[in-house]
Amino acid sequence: MKKQRGMSIYGILYLLITLGFVGYIGMMVFGPMMEFMSVKKVFSSMASQELRDGSDVRLIRNGFDRRATIDNINSIKSADLEITKEGNESTITASWTVKVPLFWIVSIVLDFNVTATGK
Repeated sequence: MKKQRGMSIYGILYLLITLGFVGYIGMMVFGPMMEFMSVKKVFSSMASQELRDGSDVRLIRNGFDRRATIDNINSIKSADLEITKEGNESTITASWTVKVPLFWIVSIVLDFNVTATGK
């Protein structure tokens, strides 16, 4: 007589519920993470242009607003940027928090921080 092999129905059910839960969390976190990557891309672009040119604070904020509109960034605005200048070097920093509701009373809180320096 052969031994049975494979998973039981409870094993398959447990696996599907676990994969579904992980997939659900991944889908809920995907949007804020994509926005974070967009902000990093914008800051990188600004570091090679506006910050390198030694632009004043108003021009840096206007440049961020233009790029944020194009990249559909809604979590932060140019007023949320912290811009510091030391000599000829400018640094921009943005920090923000996103609360992602999962279900009932459970939420995930994501803290983001992006910095770029132009020389």
